[in-house]
Amino acid sequence: MTAAPGPGPDPVDALMDAWRTELPDVLRPTTELSKRITQLAGALDEATRGILPELGLTVAEFDILLALRRAGEPYRMQPNDLARSLLLSSGGLSNVVNHLTGRGLVRREPSPDDGRATMIRLTPDGVRTAERAVRAHADAHEAVFAEASPSAVQAAARALREVGIRRRPAPRPLRTGRNRSRS
Repeated sequence: MTAAPGPGPDPVDALMDAWRTELPDVLRPTTELSKRITQLAGALDEATRGILPELGLTVAEFDILLALRRAGEPYRMQPNDLARSLLLSSGGLSNVVNHLTGRGLVRREPSPDDGRATMIRLTPDGVRTAERAVRAHADAHEAVFAEASPSAVQAAARALREVGIRRRPAPRPLRTGRNRSRS
């Protein structure tokens, strides 16, 4: 297999070559794709985490600010909807919202539709911080793709859309030895 252009060996090519030699029957048509997606996801995550300290944000704070900003004016959501969209527990969300409230980036306010409900809303400082964060995030991700041509990036996006990844039930764990159920 030929290595990808650029400095040094391609780690996914090396991994695929090793499995072709050692246990070729484990390779599936999706093996290389999944390894490349995992590698790319790690690079994008690292790029995102790299910008957060200069913004003074944690990953959870970043996620909440961006979710509220993306919601559109008036930049507010019910806590349950926010937690569900970010896959956070209500307790975890509450802790992060308390911290953001203390920093003046969000506030809790009564829901205009239900006096018993609360909304989490960005403050003007929160809107500015969210916009600064999303711009820094976009720049960091752009840097990850700096060596790829715009047409290659667009083609990859189209191909991944076509693959149409859908959530499926997790595979059942292997039943071996000690974890085998007794029937």
